[in-house]
Order: sequence, then structure tokens, then C-alpha cells
Amino acid sequence: MNTQVEICGVKFKNPVMDASGTFGSGIEYSEMVDLNRLGAIVTKGVANVPWEGNPTPRVTETPSGMMNAIGLQNPGIDVFIERDLKFLEGYDTNVIVNVCGRSVEDYVEVVERLGEEKKVSMLEINVSCPNVKHGGIAFGTDPHALEEITRAVKAKAKQPVIMKLSPNVTSISDMAKAAEAAGADAISLINTLTAMKIDIYRRKFALANKTGGLSGPAIRPVAVRMVYEASHTVKIPVIGMGGIASAEDAVEFLMAGASAVAVGMYNFHRSSAMIDCIDGIEEFMKKTGIQDINEIIGCVG
Repeated sequence: MNTQVEICGVKFKNPVMDASGTFGSGIEYSEMVDLNRLGAIVTKGVANVPWEGNPTPRVTETPSGMMNAIGLQNPGIDVFIERDLKFLEGYDTNVIVNVCGRSVEDYVEVVERLGEEKKVSMLEINVSCPNVKHGGIAFGTDPHALEEITRAVKAKAKQPVIMKLSPNVTSISDMAKAAEAAGADAISLINTLTAMKIDIYRRKFALANKTGGLSGPAIRPVAVRMVYEASHTVKIPVIGMGGIASAEDAVEFLMAGASAVAVGMYNFHRSSAMIDCIDGIEEFMKKTGIQDINEIIGCVG
């Protein structure tokens, strides 16, 4: 059986990776997960300077999911290159660096710094985080702003560029088309849905940020629909995510049109979540007589 997929000229041993922000940079899970088995490691968002993130509390549980308002806390590009990227050089898997910023110039600075890093296979541009008041949320919900930042990043990027799209829009197809028109090599979706939770006994918001990003199985049907719409709108590859908790969930995204999938919240619930997905996809292929995983990508018209 062949489980390999190819996205923008980059070959993946299987279509399973983590969703940015749920797996650190791989270091944090390396004692529990065989990183070499993953199709790729997608790092937590990296900015040009360190970000402290939002005030606490920043995480709360919800029915069939969770909400977070971390605010893209990260140590900045210098620490990332010296610590995280050096660590990842020891592993045989693709590395996709998620890039965040507050301005076009911030994004471009990080992209330029990563241009000479051979271990970086692709860049994922986070223009859709709902918990950051400046930068990302504005770029991710306005097609003209999305085109502007995509063009700016593509002008400087030396690796293929994935634009990560927000579900908090009227038309995901319009956003996908905007990214493609501006030169994106691929798109990934969905990021979290903007949500709110109130503690009725304390009469306070559950999160200090008031709103947060909803993730987990509760959002999966929305994510599958958006991946289907986006993949049938553009010609560039789509990486699907949103509530994947099993191999069956992953296969659903592939059939909807995703070329690869990312597991997010379930990495917190079960450290073996991605390995279980990889094994489960192989078992599904055996049971159903599929010789090449590419046979099922976008098979539902």
C-alpha cells in the first residue's frame, strides 16, 4: 500500500501531521511520540520577537471540545532557530513552520530568516488566529488583506507557502480564491471558531480574553464542509483540520478533498492520537482494498 502524498513538490510519508499550537515544536512530545512516523511536524506560531500571549485563564473545556485564548505565546525566531529547529534536524520528517505577526513586515521578517534553513520544508502563514487583537484576525477575515499579505510573503519566501484560513468568514470559497489568486502554494483550514463561555456562578467570562478559539469534535462537521467547499473552488492543495479524533475522521477529510490532515485538540486528550490515525488509515486501506491513498482524495464529488 502507498500512504505517501505530495504537496507542492514536498513528499510526505503519510498525510498526517499536527495542527499548529497543539504539539509545541515536537520537543514537548518527543518522549511519548515517535516523531519519525509523522508526515510532518507543524510548529507552534513563530514571530519575529517573543510574544507573552494573553492573560490567564486561557483554556476552558466545552462540550465535545475546548476553548483557548493563548494569544500565540512564543519565544521568537532567534530561540526557535537555535533551540527548536536544531532539535528537529535529528528527525526524518518534514517540518512546517507556522509564522505569525502583527504586521506584514513582521511576517516577512520571519519568512526571510527561515529562507536559508534547509530543515524547513514549508511555511504555514497564520493569518487567522481569533485570539490575537492585531494582525492575524484582520488579515484572515478580509480577502483584500489576505491577498496583500500572501503576495508580500510569497515575494520573499524560499519554501512553499501555505495560507491558514479562518472559518470566521461569510464565504470560505472567497477566502480560498483570494489566497490562490495572490500566489499561495496551498491552504490549510480550519482554524478555530470564535466562541465564548460564561461562568454563571462567578458571573465572569471563563477566559480572560472573553472570547477564545473553539476546537475539538464539536467543530468537525463545519470543518469538513469548509474543506469540501475550498477544495472544489481552488486548484491548489488543501490541508484539512478541525476536530479530527480518529482515522475515520481523517479519511472523511481526505474524501472531502484534503490532500493531508492535521490533528489538533486530540493531541492533548491522547498523546498517541496521530500515530493511532496513521495506523488506522493503513488498516482502513487494507479493509477496503485501497492500494494508494491518493485514490480517495476528493473522491466524494
